[in-house]
Amino acid sequence: MSGPLSHIKVLDLSRVLAAPWAAQNLADLGADVIKVERPVKGDDSRAFAPPFLKDTEGNVTRESAYYCAANRGKRSITVDLSKPEGQQLVRDLAREVDVILENYKVGDLARYGLGYEDIKAINPAIIYCSVTGFGQTGPEKDRPGYDFMAQGMGGLMSVTGERDDLPGGGPQRVGVPIIDLTTGMYASIAICAALANRAVTGKGQWIDVSLLDSCVAFLANQAMNYFATGESPKAIGNAHPNIVPYQTFKTSDGALILACGNDNLFNKFCEVADCMHLAKDPLYSTNGARVKNREAITALLNEIFLTRTTREWVKLLDQAGVANGPINTVAQVFEEPQVLARGMKIELPHAVAGKVSLVGSPMKFSETPIVHEVPPPALGQHTDEILTKVLKKTTEQVAALKAQGIV
Repeated sequence: MSGPLSHIKVLDLSRVLAAPWAAQNLADLGADVIKVERPVKGDDSRAFAPPFLKDTEGNVTRESAYYCAANRGKRSITVDLSKPEGQQLVRDLAREVDVILENYKVGDLARYGLGYEDIKAINPAIIYCSVTGFGQTGPEKDRPGYDFMAQGMGGLMSVTGERDDLPGGGPQRVGVPIIDLTTGMYASIAICAALANRAVTGKGQWIDVSLLDSCVAFLANQAMNYFATGESPKAIGNAHPNIVPYQTFKTSDGALILACGNDNLFNKFCEVADCMHLAKDPLYSTNGARVKNREAITALLNEIFLTRTTREWVKLLDQAGVANGPINTVAQVFEEPQVLARGMKIELPHAVAGKVSLVGSPMKFSETPIVHEVPPPALGQHTDEILTKVLKKTTEQVAALKAQGIV
């Protein structure tokens, strides 16, 4: 393996998305990630389908596309954690790794002798990351949590979507499970920070990351808008609460995003759009004035954008150095020359489907480049390999574990 974490070993006891996403990030960075799954059923997300992958002959497999989104770069072993022998296998694996990721409900793994204190006793340097809906403390720590719940409870849905008084208005969740993904990213950062600290101190630690905390942190400028004014921000569709114009506009044949992040960009826009009178008007000459007079300036710009096609606007604005862009479908994303040039679509061989198309990592390194080599595993694909090569089990011992339904 290559990558900046190629010296790190990870035990992934998680399922679905938030924690598996973090483990996938570590795998992308070169870590050796062993994913522990339930026998027969595996990770819950293996059942989040259709769609399923198709094999080289076009036949539908039982490999869900959802599972593949968060599990590339990992090896899969099946272990029954409800049995003492299965719990011992995980403890044995825990002795061999640097990081453990889990997203069981608070206290669940401790019942199996696999909680942080249990693992710390056999591997004092372990970095143990727990991902839950509400965290390890607080009055709601025992509640199950999902992305959708966190988006609502954490306030994100209240600022997402069209204005309440317009058609289609009302709270909306983001079109991808953004809080699962954000929580996974926070967990990834925390793990890397803990590894850096351990390199200096020699000490491991327990990391506590939750969906709700991550959503609250993700409110960012909207939270600060509330702190500054005492008023809860509201959904305003594709507009920006603090910058104007920073939104979508209809063109003569479609739509376009215009992002004037400062007054200089607004002036450049006005030059190419032949509306310099707006840049000189005190009502619109500064961002603060435009935010105050949002509806009026938006109405004027709506009329201007209808005079040209999307392609014509993109060409003009690009030449002027004004940030803009089309609104692509997912299919169009993977036709974008820049997306393809950056290696954001990759293809790897797959044990069941023959090959699988995946989204590549966005992280680029000059000295320790990421190399995608390991596809999302089939359920239990590496059980024998891990038992014999990592835990040094004999062929007879592996056969016995299988006969007992432990793996």
